Amino acid sequence: MAKALTLAFVAPLVTTALSPFLLNEKVGYRRWTAVLVGFFGILVVIRPGLIEINLASIAAVGTGCFYGFYLIITRKLHSTDSPLLTLLITGIVGAIIASFFVPIVWINPTPIQWSWMALMGVFACLGHILIILSLRYADASKLAPFGYFEIITNLILGYYVFSDFPDKYTFIGLFIIVSSGLYVFKREYYHKYK
Repeated sequence: MAKALTLAFVAPLVTTALSPFLLNEKVGYRRWTAVLVGFFGILVVIRPGLIEINLASIAAVGTGCFYGFYLIITRKLHSTDSPLLTLLITGIVGAIIASFFVPIVWINPTPIQWSWMALMGVFACLGHILIILSLRYADASKLAPFGYFEIITNLILGYYVFSDFPDKYTFIGLFIIVSSGLYVFKREYYHKYK
């Protein structure tokens, strides 16, 4: 699971690459380096050439690209819309788009599955509002490398839910990814309080 989900972690690269052009944010070489080091950590995890390119891989990379655009758009809206309005609009747009595809593949869920989906909705909503609030108070390119920390929850869920224990390359890549995020955090903290 961790290997499959890390393909979506192109989002920080997309966000960092587009933020100077769409948000007029200054992205220095240190932040670029941290993002690229984090992406190198992802390459260590997935070891390109060992995972076949298929529709699932393309969908995962596409998800990461669209998520990067979403972060840029959310950051751009922070000065005009309230966080709750941004959350509401995102949910409505998602529901409209999903309404075209869901009827094609719909299977009636069991009561337990409805419960899991409701719980997933609550956590998704909380996570979403926290992302919106964070983008309100910080540059998207500064927050981008912290997206790599999501791999930690992916590893935990993969192990406990799917009994998928990561190999040594996943842990090496994870160390590289977390280190890049911590470096950006340390640099931003140093410049803000020194």
